[in-house]
Amino acid sequence: MIEPIGNQYIVARPVYSANAFGEEHKKKQRHHKTFLDHLKECCSCSTQKAKKIALSLFPIASWLPAYQIKEWLLSDIVSGISTGLVAVLQGLAFALLVTVPPSYGLYAAFFPILVYFFLGTSKHISVGPFPVLSMMVGAIVVKVTPSVSTAALEISNSSMSNYSSTDEYKVMVAATVTVLSGIIQLLMGVLRFGFVVIYLSESLISGFTTAAAVHVLVSQLKFMLQLSVPAHTDPFSIFKVLNSVFTQIEKTNIADLLTSLIILLIVFVVKEINQRYKAKLPVPIPIELIMTVIATGVSYGFDFENRFKVAVVGEMNRGFQPPIAPDMQIFQETLGDSFGIAIVGFMVAFSVASVYSLKYDYPIDGNQELIALGLSNIFTGSFKGFAASTALSRSGVQESTGGKTQIAGILSAIIVLIVILALGFLLEPLQKSVLAALALGNLKGMLMQFTEIRRLWRKDKYDCLIWIMTFIFAIVLGLGLGLAASVAFQLLTIVFRTQFPKCSTLANVGRSNIYKNKKDYSDMHEPEGVKIFRCPAPIYFANIQFFKQKLIDAVGFNPLQILRKRNKALKKIRKLQKKGLLQVTPKGFIYTNDGFKDSDDEMDNNEIEELDQPINTTDLPFQIDWNTDFPLNISVPKISLHSLILDFSAVSFLDISSMRGLKTILQEFIRINVDVYVVGSDDDFIEKLAQCEFFDDEVKDSIFFLTIHDAVLHIWMKKDYNVSKFNPSQEKEMKFDFTINTNGGLRNRECQVPDETKF
Repeated sequence: MIEPIGNQYIVARPVYSANAFGEEHKKKQRHHKTFLDHLKECCSCSTQKAKKIALSLFPIASWLPAYQIKEWLLSDIVSGISTGLVAVLQGLAFALLVTVPPSYGLYAAFFPILVYFFLGTSKHISVGPFPVLSMMVGAIVVKVTPSVSTAALEISNSSMSNYSSTDEYKVMVAATVTVLSGIIQLLMGVLRFGFVVIYLSESLISGFTTAAAVHVLVSQLKFMLQLSVPAHTDPFSIFKVLNSVFTQIEKTNIADLLTSLIILLIVFVVKEINQRYKAKLPVPIPIELIMTVIATGVSYGFDFENRFKVAVVGEMNRGFQPPIAPDMQIFQETLGDSFGIAIVGFMVAFSVASVYSLKYDYPIDGNQELIALGLSNIFTGSFKGFAASTALSRSGVQESTGGKTQIAGILSAIIVLIVILALGFLLEPLQKSVLAALALGNLKGMLMQFTEIRRLWRKDKYDCLIWIMTFIFAIVLGLGLGLAASVAFQLLTIVFRTQFPKCSTLANVGRSNIYKNKKDYSDMHEPEGVKIFRCPAPIYFANIQFFKQKLIDAVGFNPLQILRKRNKALKKIRKLQKKGLLQVTPKGFIYTNDGFKDSDDEMDNNEIEELDQPINTTDLPFQIDWNTDFPLNISVPKISLHSLILDFSAVSFLDISSMRGLKTILQEFIRINVDVYVVGSDDDFIEKLAQCEFFDDEVKDSIFFLTIHDAVLHIWMKKDYNVSKFNPSQEKEMKFDFTINTNGGLRNRECQVPDETKF
């Protein structure tokens, strides 16, 4: 019964152990589905289920019939045109990261949108090239290409009017890797592996993208300075690239350097204006488009290519390339790297899609996103494009310019299509250094994530450590190995958190039924002779010894040592009692002969095992109070603890190894007359212990209580009332019912109130 009184309440109920609660409140019989049941349900078919599957595979069938033409079409048109122009420039710029001719970046900006329009679940992300993904594909291209090249590979910055066999092979490698990563994503989606993204924390994603931005920055230096830099893909490659750049710094093309710096400065300033005044601007200023038009016109008008020997985009392929079949040999060489690309691509796209789904309140499906991205990449790779995900800046443009649905996405694809078929030649005079500067202009947000370190350090030092180590791994080992090492380190931090949990000793706050860490509050009351110990993590093979040590520290003694000393003392008492040298009085033991000496020689293993057994005094004509004074030659530590409460409300599971260790710990306390109680455990937890034969004559299932306060009240009744207030027959008939007074204290509704000085 609960009686509210203002902002306080009175609770009247019995003191419940887990067994008593189970007897009074019977559990429902529930049928738990077996694997066969799930298989039958999965394989069953009905009209409704078929319709649901069809709508989930083709989300366009759900949102397109509900499209509001009058309200949304104009916004989608404006958004589509703006996003399409950005997609064209980013496609050209990110192609440099893949080390393929820029025109192939347009294919990567066009084909993914077509597939995602029909299969994607997000209404706002813009699918296409992403700098981090392009960098990862480029690293694979550089790694694989030298193995078939007849000469050492060097990145050429000259105009690519005639593609060499090396260029064609690089396109083949990029396309094959894209198809393979798409197949991996498709298989993961079909097998419902969308949950894999949960293993990539926000801190890991932030640290990884920041490191990738640094890689992109370094990779673009050769275009900004127009230097011939050998490719490196092994660990420490970023430092080797920097070394190559600085050893050739005197060969810098000043025209390219000045152009890129001017473009970069203007882009940063205008992007900052767009960010600060986004509420007042109807649409963001399309600075990338403006600078591209100006830079192309200036380069063409003043003939920069011939006068200053700058590197330009060169001939742009008009129209589409015929589809190609992936190279199976490249499949074998790039399987591991392609898996990393598949995971990172999905991770980025799903993260951005989740932000917009929460903002606009519509659902997204991780498994369907994998299918959509997988088929997008397979389709794109077949037409010589490279891996796609979503660029944060491009999606931001699509959303901020009023995009409502993927109609804006398909319109942006039309803009890219127009450039591919008709307007591509206008970009031929454009300097590559301008594209490099535009690519770096999109990295500002990623590089600014360095500020995350301070925020994470204040919130959670483990998250901060994950960010730092992810950044270091990705910088030093490269993006592929760095991601794998970062995930492994992140999982290792989870082990550390559970292996070394912050255990605490609890006490009563303000004489109420609330128990908190006794170090955190001033008005704390610890029940006399009772220790309440809380473990806030699962207990398993790796932390059971840590748990035991923390428990020993909390109670102030090692129960096994106390047990051994008591058994050893008991052996001496038996010898003295048999010789008639020991008398028992109401005040304690009296030793009648000071000449008796007992051997303290080192014991063998069998004798030690005997000392670890339960204390048995049935053969003695008297009972032993282990806290009394013993003769001088018998030393037994005194302990005031009579009850130990273990708060397992945060312990979600035990493994077999930890069960054995926990049972040993409980037995050691029980054998020295310390009653042990476990509170807050789930029913499934107790059932698992029973199935593993955890309980016996010493460790019984009656030690489990619902709450800490139930256990404390049970101890009061057992130690106070059972001894001094009632005889055994009265105790069985009496039902104790404690309530909370309105002043927060405790009172007994039917019996004498316990002495609160013991609390």
